[in-house]
Amino acid sequence: MSVPSQFLFTVCQHGAEDALKAELATTWPDWRLSYSRPGFVTWKLPDGHKMTPEFDIRSVFARTHGFSLGKVSGDIASALVEGVWPLAESLPVDHIHVWQRDTAIPGDGDFQPGRTALGDEIAALIRDARPESVGKRQLPVNRTARSGEAVLDCTLVEPNEWWIGWHRAATLPTRWPGGVPLIETESEMISRAYLKISEALRWSQLPMTKGDLCAEIGSAPGGSSQCLLERGMYVLGVDPAEMDEQILANPNFAHIRARASDMKRSEFSNVRWLFADSSVAPAHTLDSVEAIVASDETNVRGLVLTLKLSDWKLATHIPEYLDRVRSWGYKYVRVRQLAFNRQEICVCALKNRSMKRFKPKRGPKHRRKGT
Repeated sequence: MSVPSQFLFTVCQHGAEDALKAELATTWPDWRLSYSRPGFVTWKLPDGHKMTPEFDIRSVFARTHGFSLGKVSGDIASALVEGVWPLAESLPVDHIHVWQRDTAIPGDGDFQPGRTALGDEIAALIRDARPESVGKRQLPVNRTARSGEAVLDCTLVEPNEWWIGWHRAATLPTRWPGGVPLIETESEMISRAYLKISEALRWSQLPMTKGDLCAEIGSAPGGSSQCLLERGMYVLGVDPAEMDEQILANPNFAHIRARASDMKRSEFSNVRWLFADSSVAPAHTLDSVEAIVASDETNVRGLVLTLKLSDWKLATHIPEYLDRVRSWGYKYVRVRQLAFNRQEICVCALKNRSMKRFKPKRGPKHRRKGT
């Protein structure tokens, strides 16, 4: 199937546009920058360039992408809605996604990316305005699309300017509205690290199972641990700072108030999943992790690492970071700037997909609250 568009849209974090542009200029040098606003960038494809609807642009910084069909402008919502379907009338549509571009970095003030009441309201208006000549079926709006579904995209770039796009859901992030997963919590989040680890686990699809032992470097105050415990994991939190009382009270959690570098490697001998999220340079995080996974006393099956990019120029070193992780014996390595990341990226790694799951008969041996 061909799509009548010579343009692509990409969605990214507010402030990550330059990193995205530099990345795609290297990966796809024939693409030309067309239109850019914080969190939203479009590209002109070279003449004669053919691209399938399932095409993967292989980007770290693009949350989602698709074919750009054009924009609608106006001061009244009803007038904007009327302009949507003429742009997409020749395309199949199974689902409608509408989202607002990021207005701030995630976590600044009260801002979090993702589904909004305004986006839901406009999605419903677009759905209800669909001409019968295009289709009579009631379309779902702003839910996770099924794999293979055709999605009509609407990015609310400005209140009076909407950009319309289209894509076919292929990878998991392209199934989420705006590339942001819909996350619901069982209880009040201890910290927004809960959102980051929830998204990381959904995106990476690591084969974790209840009862697996996880170690988290930089665990305080406990947002990530909260998520892992809710999933039925045993968690070993490594952090000199204090943990939330709710986490400390959980019998499946053990806290070691120390830095990872001060611990014996044997204390990680039963750990199968290692998480790290510390406010240090990427090289320092990788040094700490390597000291653990390279030891003969450990057998860590998979990693979820948050690497801080204090300067966006560090994005050029991402291939080196990934090569270093692979050098430890992790064959399957993926990287992405998560929707709930700040100026950082998430690296997930797995040694071998055929390895058997670890099923401990008991909880973690660490029960001390401090050292």
